Amino acid sequence: MRSIIFYGQTGKFTWRMLATVLGGQSICILLGALVARGVAASDDGGARGTAYLVVGFGLGALCVVAAGTLRRPWGVTLGWVVHALTLLSALVVPMMLVVGVFFLALWVTCLVKGTQIDAEMARRAAAEADPAADRVDG
Repeated sequence: MRSIIFYGQTGKFTWRMLATVLGGQSICILLGALVARGVAASDDGGARGTAYLVVGFGLGALCVVAAGTLRRPWGVTLGWVVHALTLLSALVVPMMLVVGVFFLALWVTCLVKGTQIDAEMARRAAAEADPAADRVDG
């Protein structure tokens, strides 16, 4: 669990995996915003529906921005904020809780496994650079 970071840079493979998670999450959030607008429009005629749509599209855009900033140290922090906001969107559309938990599980899995894969790739690159370091004498 030491692989879970909240701030800092990740390896190349890890940030690619995390960006993919955020890209998929943005699509689900945009579809959730459409659902929230439709439900609100049927309840009160559309005043809240437009607000839900704008906020949902903003959160979807924030997902895309977070995916693009994962190479920077604060990009991972922005990703965590996006996940927290996705979980909060369940107050408007309760099924967004399922979406939020699903993508949060993917996010944590990608952080852990991606870090392991980046470490293995670095180990292999070091072994290629210095083949004598990999041999065991004796």
